[in-house]
Amino acid sequence: MAEVELIMPKMGESIMEATILKWLKSEGETFELDESVLEIATDKVDSDVPAPHAGTITKILFQEGDVVEVGKAIARYTTEAEVSSTVETPVKKLAKKEEPVEVAAISNGSTQIEAPVAVADAPVNVKVQSDRFYSPLVMNIARNEGIQMSELERIPGNGKNGRVTKKDILAYIKNRPDTNAAATNETTRAPNIQVKTPEVGTNGVKASVASPVFKEGQNVEIVEMDRMRKLIADHMVMSKSTSPHVTSFVEADVTNIVNWRNRVKADFQKKQGEKITFTPIFIEAVVKAIKDFPGVNVSVDGNNIIYKKDINVGMATALPSGNLIVPVIKNADQFNLIGLTKQVNSLAEKARTNILSPNDIQGGTYTVTNVGTFGNVMGTPIINQPQVAILALGAIRKKPAVIETPEGDFIGIRHMMFMSHAYDHRVVDGFLGGSFVRKVADYLEAFDPNREI
Repeated sequence: MAEVELIMPKMGESIMEATILKWLKSEGETFELDESVLEIATDKVDSDVPAPHAGTITKILFQEGDVVEVGKAIARYTTEAEVSSTVETPVKKLAKKEEPVEVAAISNGSTQIEAPVAVADAPVNVKVQSDRFYSPLVMNIARNEGIQMSELERIPGNGKNGRVTKKDILAYIKNRPDTNAAATNETTRAPNIQVKTPEVGTNGVKASVASPVFKEGQNVEIVEMDRMRKLIADHMVMSKSTSPHVTSFVEADVTNIVNWRNRVKADFQKKQGEKITFTPIFIEAVVKAIKDFPGVNVSVDGNNIIYKKDINVGMATALPSGNLIVPVIKNADQFNLIGLTKQVNSLAEKARTNILSPNDIQGGTYTVTNVGTFGNVMGTPIINQPQVAILALGAIRKKPAVIETPEGDFIGIRHMMFMSHAYDHRVVDGFLGGSFVRKVADYLEAFDPNREI
């Protein structure tokens, strides 16, 4: 019988620590292979940690609420399973890229095995460009406190390899000098708007709005937000504080697309084994427009504009819980319509069944959200930071429209759709933001109704 250490698993390149939410097994309890042992949470994803072997918990090393670095032992257990020097993680069914589990001998003769991760609901991911690594939690705190990257770089770190930890940045904020004078000397920088409230959010950042006070006897019900909703709330407030939002609207005639889909959807499913929705058709047009206007496929770092050469399109998706998540189609410009359809359907199914991997929600450069799914004709979406633009697609509705022909104009019934393009006015002006959404409409209206599948 071998004694094995259960290791805090790595769930993505930028995740360096996780919080233990709940132990599902106590000391002395047994568990089966792949049975969930504990629940953990990071700034980006809530996860169950399943057991890599059947065994018995002998020692719990960290308690609920503790923040633990990736790679540290969180518990010890005994197992009769053969522990090989190389172990394949069963997480491969969840992630596109599998990483081998690290196994290393330790001084007391036990073995370290990184546990697999079963991914549950995940909030939106945030990345920031820097030569020095910062965890998403630290970056969220920095954004909400109005700390510029140049200032963040000067904070001494006591974490591994000099990394700035949550404790380091909170200690710095507590003793931070008045930055008003410094801000006036840096007028060329993009402004950071700080939301000051006495409440503290789940990530250690300040919450957006103080809770209202209700008097006893009022006919209300108070329900605390779940953790994912708190993260979404923090992220939305941070986005509105970071980016001055402007929205442009365009109405597109999508009659050719509706008629084509109605004609081919049965054959498409028979040939490809996939249902074709409007979403991949819209994403195809968005990708073409991004190539025409690469200025919307960027992010902002201080005074620098980071132009993304990859086109990774996020598609906002509602979860069964009612929360929102944004899985990402990586390199969307490299797929044809059939490939985009398969990507959209696969990610949507993963979202519905709560099996999205951290890799599935990382790296987005532009986001599309379909508010028409809920019967809305248009919306004013909030930018998914650190992106600079997002497109909302409204419901497709039949309505009378003027049709221009060489013989003259006439009124006809057409399938029309509004598109709402919200963009960051720091780097995207009205000409670029408006021209982009107009170009998307042009591609949709020029769709070939005789297109082969």
